[in-house]
Amino acid sequence: MEYNHKSIEKKWQAFWADNATFKTSESTEKPKYYVLDMFPYPSGAGLHVGHPLGYIASDIFSRFKRAKGFNVLHPMGYDSFGLPAEQYAIQTGQHPSITTEANINRYREQMDNIGFSYDWSREIRTSEPDYYKWTQWIFMQAFDAWYDKKENRAVAIEQLAAHFEKAGSQGIEAECDEDILIFTAEEWKTFSVEEQQRELLKYRLAYLKESTVNWCAALGTVLANDEVINGVSERGGFPVEQKKMMQWSMRITAYADRLLQGLDTIDWPEPLIEMQRNWIGKSTGALVKFPIPQLDSVIEVFTTRVDTIFGVSFVVLAPEHELVSSLTTDACRDQVESYIEKTAKKSELDRMADTKTVSGAFTGSYAKHPITGEDVQIWIADYVLAGYGTGAVMAVPSGDQRDYVFAKHFGLPIVAISDTQEIEEAADPNKDGRYINSGFINGMTYNEATEALIAKLSELGLGKAKVNFRMRDAIFGRQRYWGEPVPVFFKDGLPYLIKEDELPLLLPEVDKYLPTESGEPPLGRAQGWKYQDKYEYELSTMPGWAGSSWYWFRYMDPQNREDFASKKAIDYWKSVDLYIGGSEHATGHLLYSRFWNKILKDLGYHNEEEPFKKLINQGMIQGRSSFVYRILDDEGKGTNTFVSLGLKGKYNTIPLHVDVNIVHHDVLNTDKFKASRPDYQNAEFILEDGKYICGTEVEKMSKSKFNVVNPDDIIAQFGADTLRLYEMFLGPLEQAKPWNTNGIEGVYKFLRKVWRLFHDGDGNLSISDETPTKAEYKALHRIIKKVEEDIERFSFNTSVSAFMICVNELTDLKCNKRAILQDLIIVLSSYAPHIAEELWLLLGNSAGTISFADYPVFKPEYLVESEFAYPVSINGKMKMNLSLALDLDQKAVQDIVLSNVDVQRFMDGKALKKLIFVKGKIINIVV
Repeated sequence: MEYNHKSIEKKWQAFWADNATFKTSESTEKPKYYVLDMFPYPSGAGLHVGHPLGYIASDIFSRFKRAKGFNVLHPMGYDSFGLPAEQYAIQTGQHPSITTEANINRYREQMDNIGFSYDWSREIRTSEPDYYKWTQWIFMQAFDAWYDKKENRAVAIEQLAAHFEKAGSQGIEAECDEDILIFTAEEWKTFSVEEQQRELLKYRLAYLKESTVNWCAALGTVLANDEVINGVSERGGFPVEQKKMMQWSMRITAYADRLLQGLDTIDWPEPLIEMQRNWIGKSTGALVKFPIPQLDSVIEVFTTRVDTIFGVSFVVLAPEHELVSSLTTDACRDQVESYIEKTAKKSELDRMADTKTVSGAFTGSYAKHPITGEDVQIWIADYVLAGYGTGAVMAVPSGDQRDYVFAKHFGLPIVAISDTQEIEEAADPNKDGRYINSGFINGMTYNEATEALIAKLSELGLGKAKVNFRMRDAIFGRQRYWGEPVPVFFKDGLPYLIKEDELPLLLPEVDKYLPTESGEPPLGRAQGWKYQDKYEYELSTMPGWAGSSWYWFRYMDPQNREDFASKKAIDYWKSVDLYIGGSEHATGHLLYSRFWNKILKDLGYHNEEEPFKKLINQGMIQGRSSFVYRILDDEGKGTNTFVSLGLKGKYNTIPLHVDVNIVHHDVLNTDKFKASRPDYQNAEFILEDGKYICGTEVEKMSKSKFNVVNPDDIIAQFGADTLRLYEMFLGPLEQAKPWNTNGIEGVYKFLRKVWRLFHDGDGNLSISDETPTKAEYKALHRIIKKVEEDIERFSFNTSVSAFMICVNELTDLKCNKRAILQDLIIVLSSYAPHIAEELWLLLGNSAGTISFADYPVFKPEYLVESEFAYPVSINGKMKMNLSLALDLDQKAVQDIVLSNVDVQRFMDGKALKKLIFVKGKIINIVV
């Protein structure tokens, strides 16, 4: 019987599905292990061979952990709210749920074909009302909470209201808006309900506030920074402008310190941890106020180098700063407004990245230097961002390169801070530098000067020490249809939550998936969609990251209708032990997930500070593009003649991508090429040795480069087990590596070799119950040890190589011993589960499945060498190898060596002078 991957794989995939083989329960004495993949957004294109890399690795690890006696939770679901489905709905009028369902079915079919051991009974979809009910519920918990800095955690908003009722605002230390009121308990009681709710809104973890956002008019929605590239939307390439809007936000800045501290407790890749540290961006410095007498106001600036304050020669505001309009004089208004309009067309990322362009506008107004009292000009410039710090900087041209370039460009004064060498040494705690010519900090070190300046500013009421974070609160709203409705209605212009028993708030039907003619989001099209038939609902939907910020909890208890997950399930599974996914989510999903996890912990719903203990970023599988070379005529126009790679130097050519699926071992199938497009029907080819050889290049796998390889095609030809092994064989999991279909045949041959170990030359099952030899035990226990060590350190590629060596050894030994082969396929089953299941059954294991067979116990004694093949030399020249027991002494070795016929022949009758013997090394005969 030959190895038939098609029938074997379909058989076992059906078996696993019919028997719910991988369904998990909390009712067990086994230790738990939670393995999670970053769940996919199901696109219409389906999976290409690069997508399953992390899934295969997590599946191998899950199967291995089951074999090691763990109760493994390995679930899968879909992040199914997304802009692509909505854009398709806009174009076709088809409801996004229809597109999403079709895409999910395609993904599920492909994943089933690869043989993943997911517990599909726990499947979730973020766009299903049973799921997003709880996303809405979590939003409600955040809305009804505030961050108490004294307790360093989130607390119910009712406690804050009760404090106001009893003691007013006195004694409250909260993460909140800047414009909070100071009041007594008596004053609080005189506030109207609306006034009280407006004040509480300034403290809530989920709050509504005017914010500067990336507005894309063509898409009719706000975009996240990572959805904007070079001033246009990533999807569609539409113009994006900066715009102030009332937006929902999440107060993630309240958790900035805890998010930083938590990074020291988790096993994540250091580059990813560093990305989060930089994104959070903690810095210690001072808040400095520059008075504006004419407005009876101040410009607040955060600086980490308050010691440079004597070098300040002007102040720069973000164009969006709230004081710009009132500061701008009539003489400067046209120039300022023109500059603001120009800036609005740039995204914040573009503004941050542009370090070469110098632009700005003078407001015509002046502020007072907080210490010297001198006038300093007030400018606006797009390199200052409204959402970072205070939206203003004190410019020190003699100490900052960007300020210097700005000052030189506009002819602004450059004031010396101090002698350059002296200030550099003063700012270094390891040196004794002192400031000179720097006001009252003359003669001080950096630390002394910083302390003295903050004290002086505090005395004047114009500054204080402050810790600042680069991270901003997360915008929590999108002007889209296909997302979670926000469970809020508006009364007297203020937001209120709907009742919990009214969840889920379902998406209403609309006639189109576009904004209304008056500019409202698509939900504004819903007819009669009002709370209690009179109050307006929130018309924005939640952002794409909402549903993915808590989904690991729902996998713990996905059918629960009373809670987002039961206490029993949460207490058992606790947190994710292994999380595998892409590093591109470092400052999005992974940060927001940690944030929501901490909110739920603070409010008493679980006990884990961090959601993901260990995280691995899988590398990208790159495409191996193929090229044909079109010959150009004398005018540089393309002909319909194509020249093979080795001959293209004789012609003027242009390379064209060609579909890699019609190229085999770099040889083009010319008939399929001619049939691929009408304009290629009459193509002619200049061949070399009768073949058309294509050029190659490693690029990102994408449709535009025609280098996408569909896993379905690989599975049809070689099988899912081959695909699984080959993807691991390509290289280390964390590294990028090119896909090359040319190498996959070797893996397929390996599996056929495994199959033949169990069968005789006629294809009949041939298994012996004889006791294995030492060599057979050695080969087996070497692979047992190697694979266990490799999987535990996620070095899957080296295991595949070891499997090949082991099977070659057993083939050479003509091993068909049950005791060896049964343990071998258990070890192999994590990587190639289908063939392992079939061979397990053929061995007579009729009950159940190999999926829960115990992993073989490694016995080190089988790897202890009892013999050594000694190189035997005569007068220093190597002549032969002679295998001897390692426990022999010098006399025994000498007796055996000298009596050996071959040794006697090499000695040629000469008398022995000396025999040099080094145990386990050499034997040298001197004659």
